[in-house]
Amino acid sequence: MRIDRGFHRVWTYVRGAPGTYVWLAILFVTTVAVHQMSPEFEAQFLRQRSTNIYELSNDPVRVLIASAMWIDSGHWPPYAVLYSVFHAPAERWLGTARWLLVCVAAHVLGTLISEGALLLAVRHGVAPHSAVNTLDIGVSYALAGVIAVLTYRIAAPWRYPYLAVVLAVYGVPLATGRTFTDLGHFTSVLLGLACYPLVSGRGKAGNPKETVAAPRG
Repeated sequence: MRIDRGFHRVWTYVRGAPGTYVWLAILFVTTVAVHQMSPEFEAQFLRQRSTNIYELSNDPVRVLIASAMWIDSGHWPPYAVLYSVFHAPAERWLGTARWLLVCVAAHVLGTLISEGALLLAVRHGVAPHSAVNTLDIGVSYALAGVIAVLTYRIAAPWRYPYLAVVLAVYGVPLATGRTFTDLGHFTSVLLGLACYPLVSGRGKAGNPKETVAAPRG
C-alpha cells in the first residue's frame, strides 16, 4: 500500500540519522516540561542550565551539555523541521560520529568564544555586569555549524549560492546587531566550514535534491 511505502521511507530516513532524532526526542520532552513550569520557576530553572559566564565559571561541562537539551523559544515543531532538513542529511552523509564532532565543536567553541567576548566587554565596561547571568541556552550554535558543513555536500555551482546565503543569514545580524549570540552563530558557521577534513571520503558532492535524500555513507 502507498501509506505503508511512505511510512517505510520515513522510518528508513529516521533510522539513518539516529543521533538527530534521539536529540530531537529529548528536546520534545524538555519542551513539554518547560510548558508545565510557572514563568518564575522556568526562568530560574533555565538560567541554571545556561552557558552564561557565571555558570561556565562554576560548572562548564555540566552547563555545556545541559544547555544543548533545551530550546530557548519553547516551540518544538520548527526545530523538528530544521533537524530533518539539516541535521539528518548531515548525519546520514558524515556518519553519526563525524556529525557529532561538528555539533560539539560548533556548540562548545561557539559558546566559549562568544561568552569570552562578552566577558571582555563586561570587564571593559562595554556591557553591564548583569550580563554574566544572561540566559544562553539552546541548540542554535550546533545547528549553524551543521548548516555550514553541508556546504561541502553540495556540488558547484549550487555550493556558492548556498554558502553566500549562509554567510548572509548569520553575518548580517553580526554586522548590524553585534550581540554575543550573533558572534556565537557566525563563529559556529566558520567552525562548520573548518570541519572540511571530516568530509573526506564521505562521497561525491551532489545537487541540493540529492543532499536531502542521499543515503548514509
